[in-house]
Amino acid sequence: MEAWRRILADSIVKPKDLAARLGVDAKEIEAIVGDYPMRITPTVMATIKEKGDAIWKQVVPDIAEMEDFEAEDDPLEEDLMSPVPHLVHRYPDRVLLMVTNQCPIYCRFCTRKRLVGKPGFLKKGELDQAIAYLREHTEVRDVILSGGDPLLLPDHLLERILKALRTIPHLELIRLGSRVPGTLPERITPELCAIVKKYHPVYMNLHFNHPDELTPEVKAACGMLADAGVPLGAQTVLLKGVNDDPDIMRRLMHQLLLARIKPYYLYQADLTKGTNHFRTTVETGLNIIKSLQGHTSGMAVPHFVIDAPGGGGKIPLLPGDYMVHMDAAGVLLKNYENKAFHYPQPQQSSARELPMVSAAPALGSCSNGEHDDL
Repeated sequence: MEAWRRILADSIVKPKDLAARLGVDAKEIEAIVGDYPMRITPTVMATIKEKGDAIWKQVVPDIAEMEDFEAEDDPLEEDLMSPVPHLVHRYPDRVLLMVTNQCPIYCRFCTRKRLVGKPGFLKKGELDQAIAYLREHTEVRDVILSGGDPLLLPDHLLERILKALRTIPHLELIRLGSRVPGTLPERITPELCAIVKKYHPVYMNLHFNHPDELTPEVKAACGMLADAGVPLGAQTVLLKGVNDDPDIMRRLMHQLLLARIKPYYLYQADLTKGTNHFRTTVETGLNIIKSLQGHTSGMAVPHFVIDAPGGGGKIPLLPGDYMVHMDAAGVLLKNYENKAFHYPQPQQSSARELPMVSAAPALGSCSNGEHDDL
């Protein structure tokens, strides 16, 4: 057995074992994991510092999961947008392919709580159906492998999928969504990196929610992927009591960049049954973005999005006070320091003779209209 599989097998999955390690009520945990399974890897268990901390909240079952009666199991309506099993075709040129329902840990806020960790997910022939669908739909240029976590697949099966996808001429990009590097870093082996490298361009979006997750071992695993030529992005979920704080979020984004991971999305928590206790107000997310924008590198500012209920897809949000007014003459803007600036619209008669951009006289000024990628 591979080393990473032995380590995964040592994960906490039984309530009695969790009770022995963390002193929780085993009977209460038992009532939850019957519906929503639990798995906590040794790496994650080692990062829990105290009861109720940011890591604890993400992985230790909470009775609040069973008290959320009004939300839906599938708020994004993925099942309705699935033309063949395990493939979601929501956007015109890209699809999501769920290749497993197993994860290294089972996040208590998971959008797919209805699916993950349960037996009988992928039946014989279903993967071939998905590949056939992709061959037929020439408008699809981008496929995201998800689940579950695709990096929990054995090497030979992951390579089989990557190889099959690379035989489809119109399929340009392959992406993998994974929490493995941050929760089971031992899975990132030279053999895995060599497989992925054969099928470039392959991108990975990694799930990180708190700076404590970026241990030296985790950073080393991410470094192996980056050295294999894999562009790394980060997807973060805004979670009450975990990262709903500007300072925590700033530290997380800075740590990600140091690990060669570009912050990509900050998600407002979905309306998934069993997760309502994690939700913050939308204003919380907007204020966090405002605390980052201009105050730190633009590389450290993710896109804040809501994945709209009812299958509406990702909708980006920005604080509303950056653009104060817009008309045919120009746009009145405010920057991160709350200073106002006027940007003129192009005029038909003098489109190539724009004046220098300057602030409204009473509100400040700038020397020219240039900008850098800061």
